[in-house]
Amino acid sequence: MQVALKSPRAKKERVAQRILSLAKNHKTIAISKLYKVRATQLMELRRKFRKDMEIIVVKNKVASIVLKKTGLEKAEDFIKEIKDQSALIFTNMDPFKLYMLLEKNKVNLPARPGDIATEDVVISAGNTGMAPGPVLSEFKEAKIPTRIDSGSIWVSKDTVVANKGDPIPPKLASLLSRLGIKPVRAGLSVSVAWYDGLIFHEKDMKLNIDEYEHSIQDAYLNAKALALGVNYPTKETLPLIIIRYETEARSLAIALGYPSKDVMIDILVKCNNEAMILYSKLRNKGYT
Repeated sequence: MQVALKSPRAKKERVAQRILSLAKNHKTIAISKLYKVRATQLMELRRKFRKDMEIIVVKNKVASIVLKKTGLEKAEDFIKEIKDQSALIFTNMDPFKLYMLLEKNKVNLPARPGDIATEDVVISAGNTGMAPGPVLSEFKEAKIPTRIDSGSIWVSKDTVVANKGDPIPPKLASLLSRLGIKPVRAGLSVSVAWYDGLIFHEKDMKLNIDEYEHSIQDAYLNAKALALGVNYPTKETLPLIIIRYETEARSLAIALGYPSKDVMIDILVKCNNEAMILYSKLRNKGYT
């Protein structure tokens, strides 16, 4: 019996039952590529978010067969997205929140030869703390301008040594490591997610939060300006509308000379100013 439990077939069946159970009890199922994701990162994410999500690494064929049995709406379209080495993520948070959460928990790692730069790699100007020697040839090969000062190698100006998407060659990877630069941002990313019968791809979930906030602020200001323009009363606009009406009423009362305790002083000041102007004109014409 114990041998049977440890057989590959029994293990696959247990994994299949677990996936079926997780799919039934979670609102979101996501696929994450495991390319360049290190085992230590995966373990840390499982530990950190064990209450929020379940991460299952399983062979693509097994995942496809089991997900077909779940009866999920558009399961066939979702299964087509399971490619390369992937992990399944089961959670009750929506795909957008899951995507942002995993992006925030990515870490910067030292480059290994052949790694792809996730952003432009810049070596900043300043003292490297490295003594002159054979390493100067590596700086030269990477086209990094240097000078020797006080027994150290100094980088003369900020230099881009690899653009986003470029593979990092072995010598450059070694130099970056010695400089303490970690140019590879790695971790789980949601490539596609199933949520309530809808399928979201990475481009759908990748939100520019700053741009989104600005759009909301602009929409709010435009709506507020329109409401003020048509005198539409809301909690936000009513105080401003009342202030505008009060200002217009004061101006009209002053212009008409309508006496009230609120504008009497302003009327007297206006009359005094007009009298002074009239006196000045009469004086200039010799009537006084």
